[in-house]
Amino acid sequence: MNPRRALLAAPLALLLPRWARAGAQVEEQLADSVRTALAASIADDAPPRPHFEHIEDRLAYLRWLGSASEHLKRRIPEPRTRLEFLQTAWYESHRAGLETALVLGLIQVESGFRKYAISSAGARGYMQVMPFWVQQIGNGDVLALFRLQVNLRFGCTILRHYLDLERGDMTLALGRYNGSRGSTAYPSAVFAMRRIWDPRNLA
Repeated sequence: MNPRRALLAAPLALLLPRWARAGAQVEEQLADSVRTALAASIADDAPPRPHFEHIEDRLAYLRWLGSASEHLKRRIPEPRTRLEFLQTAWYESHRAGLETALVLGLIQVESGFRKYAISSAGARGYMQVMPFWVQQIGNGDVLALFRLQVNLRFGCTILRHYLDLERGDMTLALGRYNGSRGSTAYPSAVFAMRRIWDPRNLA
């Protein structure tokens, strides 16, 4: 670990034990138009294979993939699983118009990159998605939330929905995601982790 990354990571040990779990997201009655839009956004089964118009963009992606994979090795030891996870996280975050570093930071805080994590509130998987979302905008199969792409698709779509509701205010959107809107502790933990996953700090 380079000195800069070690400096960033040091104070985070105090944050993680308290916040490495999902809050109780509030189930909201969605308007039919919103439910339809969200359902459509999770229905596309396109594989997470990035396409780049410029070679420079592809090279930047490959450099990020290598650095992020090395950084994630302790949490996801198996190389193929780790690569699939990072490719999917990149794809789903970009698909939802979110920063990949932020999504990875959220996953680290929510589940510690544990695929089968279940919180005391019943949230499931990497992004700790609450089962009621599957009833509202999915096919009702709660076990599907343990599938990598399904979990990240739901999580990124829900966060994007909250970000739109909060008119671009990520602090409030993260509060909604965690069920702690109005408190800054959870967003601050995610933002701290985002700095670690920033490509400039992975090199």
